[in-house]
Order: sequence, then structure tokens, then C-alpha cells
Amino acid sequence: MAVDENRPGEDATNRSEGFGERLLGLLLDRAHEMPPQLIAPLIAEEVAKVGGRDVSILLQDYAQQMLVPLPGRRLVVGEPEPIGDSPAGASFLHGTVIEVPQADGVRMYLPLLDGSDQVGVMALTLSVVDDDDRRLLRRLAGLVADMLVTKHSYTDQFFQARRLEPMSVTAEIQWSLLPPLAMAVPQVAVAGILEPAYDVAGDSFDYALNDDILHLAVIDAMGHGLHAATMATVAIGVYRHARRTHVGLAGIYSFMDQAIAEQFGTEHFVTAQMMRLDITTGHLQWVNAGHPAPLLIRNHQVVGRLHSPTTLPVGFGGETPSVSEQVLQQGDRVLCFTDGVIEEHRAGEEQFGEEQLIAWVNRIEHTEEGVRAMVRSLSHTLKRERGGSTTDDATLFLIEWRGGAADHLATVD
Repeated sequence: MAVDENRPGEDATNRSEGFGERLLGLLLDRAHEMPPQLIAPLIAEEVAKVGGRDVSILLQDYAQQMLVPLPGRRLVVGEPEPIGDSPAGASFLHGTVIEVPQADGVRMYLPLLDGSDQVGVMALTLSVVDDDDRRLLRRLAGLVADMLVTKHSYTDQFFQARRLEPMSVTAEIQWSLLPPLAMAVPQVAVAGILEPAYDVAGDSFDYALNDDILHLAVIDAMGHGLHAATMATVAIGVYRHARRTHVGLAGIYSFMDQAIAEQFGTEHFVTAQMMRLDITTGHLQWVNAGHPAPLLIRNHQVVGRLHSPTTLPVGFGGETPSVSEQVLQQGDRVLCFTDGVIEEHRAGEEQFGEEQLIAWVNRIEHTEEGVRAMVRSLSHTLKRERGGSTTDDATLFLIEWRGGAADHLATVD
């Protein structure tokens, strides 16, 4: 056998397969060709090898209210669990392992993290738990999350499991457009939410992290039906195309403006908020085409609005817009929202308004940690305060700039 001269000695590193590697390796080896319906029994088999039982896979429903059990052979399928008031929900919202002592052992709830996007929660019971179990199960949960994300692109099973209400055609279109609802790396975190989840039509958002630049857009197409969903689809498609060809914010606006006008006529429009954030410096640039001004949050308080020169919504043939700029401080948050958040009102009453929005932001900022938990709690609270329903799409998108670096993640200790 040839000797690798780069190795100091044949016995310098133990490369034999241990129990944990065999367990996780089996999942990796089989995952490539695994049909979606066989993921459940394979997960249950893997958990059983470490002494686990009563396995459940819980996925977030579209309204971000409940964690819904995924059906599958050898999985325990119980009732949906509330995200806001359950051990499973706490694990999901905060990305932490929750352990609940029971008469027959310990019930463990492990967040299913794909990158930083919480896919759901894996729940199981062990008679006893030690640190080796915790380490191995955390890694197993990571692999399970990757499998669910990979397989969901060619099966309807996971989409169907997450639905607690009938979904409209327009909402189906919008959900197919969306990136993950949350993303976090050491320097920046984002989270978004759409209302009404099962009947949204013209609102959407998109983002991408390319090297050190976070790109994002929040859009609101006029109208409420299929026509609005179609305009939103075109707007997001054009935004992605322009972004991926390295067009600046002003150029992106022009691309979108021309596409909407040519496709739908100048009597139709899409409002848009487009941003670029340098995650190493906190330098934020934006173009606001008809949206309410974003809110700047610092030290858990709204300290101002990010005003910018007036720019026409895309589709109206507006002039090349001015690009606004702001340097964020570490820990700053920027909240973007569509007009449906503040314009909702009950018959004969005043609109909900920005001042109420700001008051609730200040209140919830002191009670929730993490952008996902914050934006979810804010959206649900606002909906409740607006009467429990909305007649227009209402979207929130929150960015948190943390600064720092991530190079340490590429170093093997």
C-alpha cells in the first residue's frame, strides 16, 4: 500500500470508524437514493440505535402558529403543538435542545436546522441522557434537516403536512417563490413573514447573501387576486435576474419598472423596497419605490425611519432613483413592512397606523430574542390588534446586523 508522505506516520491519526460515524454515515450513504416516504422509518431506525423511541418529526405550519407532525411509518403522529407555548415550540424558535423529564425517561426536542433555517423539530424519548447522546443526536438532527430540505423539492408530502387550512392558488404561487423564511450567519440575520398565510396574493420578498453583500427586496403588487400574484412573480423574477447580473440598485429598479410596464401596462404597478447591506461594515443602501419607510431599531427601541427621496412604484416609468445610504451600528435592526400592516382598519374606525406599529415593536423587542421569534410575535400581535384578520396582504421583513467575521467556521480545530 502506498504511503502518503504528507502524513507524519501511519498511526498519527485514528481513522477507524466509530459508533457515531457508523450511525451518521449510514444515513448519509442511503440518503442519496432514499425515496421521501422512506425517510421516516430510516430516522426511527437510527434513533433506536442510540436507545431512542417514540420519534416525531414536527414541521412549521404556514401561518407559523403550530408545529405539525409529519406522517410516516414508525413515526409517532400526535396533535399539532403550539409554537408559542410548548417545549417543541421553544426548541424551534430558539434553536436549542429542550429536555423534559418524564416518568419513563427524558423527552428530547431537537431543532432541525438547515444552515440556520429552522425546518422543524425532532422529538424522541430516551431512558437516560448523557453528553454523548446529546452530541450525537444534535448531529443526527442536522442530517435529518438536510434530508428534509433536499427531498421536499420533489415531493408534495412535506407541503401537505404543513397545511392546517386550505390554501388559495395565489398563496400557492407566492410560497413557491419564497426563499427560507429565516437565515442567519455570524454577521447578519434575517426573517420574514406573510399574512394571510393561506391566502396571500401580491406580497413577497427575496434575499441572497453573495460574499459580503446581503441583497434583499420586499414587494407588493397592486390588487388581491391571481393578477397580483402574477405581477409579484414577474417582479421577483426580474429582481433576481438583475441582481445576478451584478446590476446596482438603481439599475434593478429600472429593470423591474420596464418589465412590469411592458407586461401589464402602465396602469398597473408594484411597490418595492430594495436593499444592499455590506455585512462586514454595516453600510446599508436602499431604494424605496412606494413603500412605507423602514424602521431603524437600536437597543430594542425604534429610533427613527429610513427616509429616502420619493421614487415611483415600478411600472410607472419613474426616473432613475437616488440610492439612499446609512451606516448601521452593531446590533441594529431594520424592519421593512408593506402598507397592509398599517392601513388595516375596522369599518368606521381609523387605520392601524405607524404609531401603533412602533409602540408594539418597542414592546415586543424587550420580550423576544432572535429575529425569527421577534418577527413572528410581532406579526401575530399586530394581526390580533387589527381585529384578527386582514383584508390586504401584510408582510414584515427584519434584518439584524451583527458585524464581526465568520472565517473561524472554515477552520478545522
